[in-house]
Amino acid sequence: MKNKWLQIVLSVLSLGLAVLLVIYLPQIVRTLTGKPVSWAQIGAVFGTLGAGEIALMTALWLLSLLAYTFVLTNSLPGLNNLQGLTLNAAGSAVSNLLPFGGAVGVAVSFAMTRGWGFSNRSIVVMTLVSGIWNTLFRFVLPAVGIIALLIAGKAPNSTVAGAGWTGAISILVLCVVVAAALYWDRAAQALGRALDGLTKLLRLKIHASRAFHRLRADTATIVRTRSIGLSLAMIFFLGFQWAIMAVCMHATGAWPGPAESIAVFALSRVLTSALITPSGAGIMESGVAALLITAFGVPVTPAIATALLFGFWTYTIEIPFGGLALGAWALLRRRNGRNAGAEPPSAISKAPQ
Repeated sequence: MKNKWLQIVLSVLSLGLAVLLVIYLPQIVRTLTGKPVSWAQIGAVFGTLGAGEIALMTALWLLSLLAYTFVLTNSLPGLNNLQGLTLNAAGSAVSNLLPFGGAVGVAVSFAMTRGWGFSNRSIVVMTLVSGIWNTLFRFVLPAVGIIALLIAGKAPNSTVAGAGWTGAISILVLCVVVAAALYWDRAAQALGRALDGLTKLLRLKIHASRAFHRLRADTATIVRTRSIGLSLAMIFFLGFQWAIMAVCMHATGAWPGPAESIAVFALSRVLTSALITPSGAGIMESGVAALLITAFGVPVTPAIATALLFGFWTYTIEIPFGGLALGAWALLRRRNGRNAGAEPPSAISKAPQ
């Protein structure tokens, strides 16, 4: 009971902090950049949005949801796209409402997939595989953002450019090593030895290689047969999300350029990992606005409007949409349960003896 009430209190505090961060976003941005702005000015930018722009954002948002269903259907063979969409929407809604909401989202996903007849093991494998691919691409994004800026010649000097290339390539190499270790036995053995050496150096009392090999054994079949589908699904999902940000930037007058938009998008996805608020709400908007203003010279009002608009399409709207999906699933489950209970025994087919 104590843990339950603690979770409730933490959730309320976390949501409250997210709301406060958004309410005081103009003041936060002024503190970070020294440039004043008011909500009236931000509202005026929103008032210039046209129906066509809103329709385009909506279409891109729906396409991003559809793209992510292929991550889930590739992680769980037998899951169809409608089920994947429902699963994604419901899990996102829970995660967006609670700090550390991923654990609750997993529980919701487990209940839904069990209701559809999937086994416990296959659900665990789906959770592991989809989590691995999300983590790998979350690491890749910053490297992509840095490389985009370097190719566009946005580094202030050769020293910064060299450091940028070193950091970006190091991140990509690390991701390639992990991906290879998940796929090939020899790479897995080499990474296992490296992990054991690192834990020994740090004097940690954990068996890192054992945990990694257990994870690999659990996910080996899906990784070897569906890694291409999983990767393409993540690329399209993130691509559509970047397109949403690009449209938001154009609509508000905050477009800084292709390379810069990729860098801002990469930062936004990294900041969603800030666990102090659900999905980094409030923190993501502050970081996006600050980067647009200080690094790319975007005027303060369009920068904040872009951050808020993008936050709406990648966070806020998922809560009511996911609530509707979860409610529809619960309603159908109850109705199917009543129908099964009302069916006469003679109509129920028996398993072959």
